[in-house]
Amino acid sequence: MKFQLRLAYAMGALFCAAAGAAHAEWPDDHPIQIVVGYSAGSATDLMARNLAPFLARHLGGHAQIIVIDKPGATGAIANAFVQHSKPDGYTLGTINLPGFVFTPMYQKTNYQPADMSIVARMVADPAVLITRKDNPANNLADVVQAMHKAPGRVSFGNNGVGTNGHLTQLMLQQAIGVDGIAVPFKGSGETSTALLSKQVDYVILSASEATMLQQNPVKVLAQFSPSGQRSQALPDVPTAQEQGFNVLMTSERGFSGPKGLPKNIIDRLDTAISAALQDPDYRKAAVNDLPVLAYLPGDQWSASMKESAERLSKLVPLMPKD
Repeated sequence: MKFQLRLAYAMGALFCAAAGAAHAEWPDDHPIQIVVGYSAGSATDLMARNLAPFLARHLGGHAQIIVIDKPGATGAIANAFVQHSKPDGYTLGTINLPGFVFTPMYQKTNYQPADMSIVARMVADPAVLITRKDNPANNLADVVQAMHKAPGRVSFGNNGVGTNGHLTQLMLQQAIGVDGIAVPFKGSGETSTALLSKQVDYVILSASEATMLQQNPVKVLAQFSPSGQRSQALPDVPTAQEQGFNVLMTSERGFSGPKGLPKNIIDRLDTAISAALQDPDYRKAAVNDLPVLAYLPGDQWSASMKESAERLSKLVPLMPKD
């Protein structure tokens, strides 16, 4: 009888242990997936993959991170997937501004920024204006002067309709009262090639893309940093504000989750992301992102997004109708 009781107690203990293991607390249950709305090898994909092992490290326990790419519709497909996922902390998404807040303003999407939980910002990468070295323009005032001399004829390449480059051009045109030609391409590679092959007069890319292009015969004329401060990526390039033009645009990247994500999970993710960005091993692995790292906790980033949305809403009437 005593043996049977001891066996029953032992089996009960094993059962409880197994049950506890089966219901481990977040994030130990199963891998956290980070959903990226762009293709493998894109800046956003690389940002997420570089961060993943260090985010897992600073979450602690048995946390595991996997990155899944769901490209298409300028990130809208991935945003919708995350929005409609269970808010349990096991599905996160990368979000990219300005598209995240601007796209639903001018076309129908299956997500809404208000229906997402904002976790933290990692990167703020200001838009920059670039031309070839043989172009006589040496600053933003020269570009504006050229636009006034030839209204509707000065061309600007960008990475697609509604991207930061396109929207920067629209803002500039609003500020100076004269239009140029917006020429969209499928990505920074095509846009850069168009500049170098003299298909367009200027291109508007992000600061990190500009640094990769500087090995070619180009010059960067202005950066459109919303903070008014020069990016560490291009410390010698004056801002538009320094040159007398109040045109502000940046490409921001960070993380979100479904609406209703518990605050304790958001806080833990936020803390882990902040710690990961300071991790010496991460900083060795993420050399390309270092000059544009600009951490913000979710609540502050949400407030910043609202300010951006107000500026961007003025561009909706200028967007193509088809």
